[in-house]
Amino acid sequence: MTGRLLLFIPAYNCATQLPRVLAQLTPEVQRLFDEVLVVDNRSTDDTLAAAEAGLRQLHDVHATLLRNDENVGLGGSHKVALRHALDGDFDHCVILHGDDQAMVADVMPLLRSGAHLDHDALLGSRFMAGARLEGYSALRRVGNHVFNVLFSVVARRRLLDLGSGLNVVRVAAFSDGSHLRLADDLTFNYHLILLAARRRWRLCFFPISWREEDQRSNVKMFAQSRQMLALLASYARDPDGVVAADHSVPGRRYTSTTVYASPPMPAGTP
Repeated sequence: MTGRLLLFIPAYNCATQLPRVLAQLTPEVQRLFDEVLVVDNRSTDDTLAAAEAGLRQLHDVHATLLRNDENVGLGGSHKVALRHALDGDFDHCVILHGDDQAMVADVMPLLRSGAHLDHDALLGSRFMAGARLEGYSALRRVGNHVFNVLFSVVARRRLLDLGSGLNVVRVAAFSDGSHLRLADDLTFNYHLILLAARRRWRLCFFPISWREEDQRSNVKMFAQSRQMLALLASYARDPDGVVAADHSVPGRRYTSTTVYASPPMPAGTP
């Protein structure tokens, strides 16, 4: 028994990589999920067309393509997907980034075994034993290890990755709307992991494969490092205040438009 599973794929300017991500969804993988959801964050390349073409090739799972009505950042796309998950009564949401750096196969054994049912989040780690990194610079490896240690010390919780492109979250954990207060930009996951630590979520890290080939990183390393240090300093002074504060864009509604939706799967489909 796996519960109702949503596979959420955030996509932004990844027209080359997204078809490779969707190609990972073999019939066997598709049948484990109740829906595959791609959320396009106003891409300026052919990502939207590539997403629709790829989703139309999925015949063993219900597939939906949403396009955000405005660019709301990676965090904003997560908020769109979590609302979809809450409205659809999903139990868990698997998050697989559309840039083809992570592999859904790494989480499949955990889903099949039901490990996600015993945790609030399963978090893919690029830096723990058993993980495999390709094309990742030594400087970025060192930087990530340093921040993992800093966040672990401040959060008083051992954190083995602050935000990879493959995670599983329990949808009911967001029923109070706490995710809507998190940042809309690339720091969404850092705010989320501090929220999880403060609320004593049941976390489990698992090793993943990670590759960087033709992807364009949206991370501006030094600017983001300053943001992370500022967030850590604020959390160290007042953890409850940081968790309770609204870090989103004031007035933003996180609306989207359905571009494609396949027919629902027949009842009783395995």
